[in-house]
Order: sequence, then C-alpha cells, then structure tokens
Amino acid sequence: MLLKRSTGLSGGTGRQRVGINAHLLSGEAGYRRAGIHHYIAQVLRYLPREEDGLEYTIFTRHQADFLDRPGLATRRSHWPTERRLVRIAWEQLAWPWLAVRQRLSLLHSAAFVTPVLSPCPSVVTVYDLSFVYFPDRFPAWQRFYLQRQTARSCRQARRVITISESSRQDVHDFFGAPLAKIDVVRPGVDEVFRPLPAADVEAFCRNRGLGRFILHVGTLQPRKNIPALIEAFARLPDPTLQLVLVGGKGWLFAEIFERVEALGVQERVRFIGYVPDEELPFWYNAADLLVFPSVYEGFGMPVVEAMACGTPVVAAESSSIPEAVGAAGLLFLPHDVAGLAERMAAVLNDAALSRSMRQKGLEQARQFSWERAGRETAAVYHRALREV
Repeated sequence: MLLKRSTGLSGGTGRQRVGINAHLLSGEAGYRRAGIHHYIAQVLRYLPREEDGLEYTIFTRHQADFLDRPGLATRRSHWPTERRLVRIAWEQLAWPWLAVRQRLSLLHSAAFVTPVLSPCPSVVTVYDLSFVYFPDRFPAWQRFYLQRQTARSCRQARRVITISESSRQDVHDFFGAPLAKIDVVRPGVDEVFRPLPAADVEAFCRNRGLGRFILHVGTLQPRKNIPALIEAFARLPDPTLQLVLVGGKGWLFAEIFERVEALGVQERVRFIGYVPDEELPFWYNAADLLVFPSVYEGFGMPVVEAMACGTPVVAAESSSIPEAVGAAGLLFLPHDVAGLAERMAAVLNDAALSRSMRQKGLEQARQFSWERAGRETAAVYHRALREV
C-alpha cells in the first residue's frame, strides 16, 4: 500500500532521491559486524557517485566514515534500533514519515522488510530464508514477523534483490515473487583478502603458536554444521594437525563444545572467537585449508575470502555455496562426515592438488567485486524508478 507519492525531486536539482534503511549497520566490533552489516556497508561504500543521477539518504543509527561523501546524506536516528522491536517500530512508523518529509522517490529496505504503508515505491534485499528453512531456530514472534512481513515485502516491492541465484529461486518458490522482478547482486571480496608475504604469515603463526591447521570462519550456530566438521576432523590421523574456529558465539552452540569433549580433541581444537577485520586475512593465509560445512547460506563469504587469499576450500554442496565455490574447491554432502574427512585428507596430503586449488581459487575470487555490486544496486534503483 502506498501513501501519497512524493514528487521525486531533490531540492530543485532534478535528481531523484533514494532512501536506504541501513539500521543493521553495527557500531561495535563483534560477530554482528559480519554478514549483513558487511554487505550493506560495502554496497553503500561503492554506490556510484553523483554522475548516476541519484542522490542517497542513508538512515542509520551509527555513523561511519565511508558515509561522508558527495551525493550521499546521512540521517542518524536517536531511536535505540539495536533493539529488534525498536527497529521494527522505526521502519514501520518513523521511516515512512521521514520519507514524506525528505521527498524521497524510492525506499530501499536493506534487510528483508519494507514499510507496510510506503509513501513511494520500494526495493527490498533478502539475503536468505533461514527463518523459513529453520523456523525452530528463531523465537516464535521473530519467525512470525519475518515470514509474514518478508513475504508481503517481496510482493509489494517493485524490485527484490537477493545475493545469489539460490536465494532468488527461494524467494520465488516460497513467496511467489516473479523471477523477472528479482535481481541478483552478489557480494564482492575486499582487497585486504589477498596472498600475504610469506615472512609476515610465518611471523603471525609464530606469535600464535600455529602449526598446520584447518580453518573454519563463521558464527557458532546450528546451520553452520560445525559438529560434522569436528567429527570429520577427529578421523584425520595426524595428531599435530589443529582445527581453528574463528567466529563469535551465536546461539545453540553448546553441542559444538560437547562434541569436542566427547571426541577427545580438546587439545587440538582452538576457539578463537571474533577477530578484527584487519586480522582475518592472516588466518586465511596461514591455514592449510578452509572448510565450510554449512547446511544453508545466502552466499557464503568466507569461501570467497579464503580463495582470494590463495587458501584451498572444501565446502558443502548446499544452497548457494556451490555458486561461491565454482570449480575451484571440493564439495561434499553436508552430513557426509566420511566424505568430508576424505576430501580434507586429499587436500592436506596431495601438494599438487593443493597448488591447483589455490590457483583456481584466486581466479574464482576475481569474479566478485564490491564495485560491481554497488553499480548493480544502483541499476536496480533506476529499474524500479522506471517501472510503473
């Protein structure tokens, strides 16, 4: 449902104004700065400048240096939108009113839900449908809100953005949005993710007491399928090999620690927790192998980041992950522990295979660009503004 349409003009300049709900940008270091926060931040950073004929107003709780640039205005909210219910109230009540006052031409809800009463056309980004595939992992009220309101938003919006072909098909299958109105804007990979000098990586390993290790990067939560990784790791015969888990605690993570104890690998499994952005490339570079066993992902950024660092990847053949891996890594069925152990052993024990995967991974990672993601997002805005 639309309120009275705005004129679409920007203070007499003739430019059209796009308002972007970026309240999921996080102001604190931690696992919440991964995933959606990072995607929103990078797309905003790389939106085309003034020459594309659009002006952007970013609605957010937290200011960031990269938001200070020509053609982009920031409106910081005093509402404590770190709290989920407050954020919902803001996006349904305050944002439509602000859109009228700002004479916006288009609203972009950068995460799942548009205002029910929108004063102008809208675009919505849907990253994944984990709340549909794993409803028991969400509080009942949150699951209800996301399922109902994301479905309504996808039907109501002029354009829908997803971050993979897999998610595009999910939005079509579950919510009935026509494929023709769903655009895929894949994530990019930051320039910091690259092969680092060997001397720097060796110094990093010495400082942290690292030898050969398998790496996992991701929040500790059920759909990451970490217990299967731990079981497969326990089957590998090398007693000096370590498994390093980088990522903060999410929810329902007790089973992970219980599995480590039950398998007797406490001395070989290291939980690093959240690491700063600038440190993560060292972990990728230092690892012999990244394993990404998740049963469901909207995309799977650690896969691409690892490949950009020249690290071989073994990943689950599920949801969008094969799109990220391409032909550069080895895939396994998510719950095939024996198959996972076999593939890990192959990469660790075959130097020629490892070298080949490193080279293919570097080539695969070059396909993903934040600059292109910014341009493609702006193209979606133009497309939505042209449609009637």
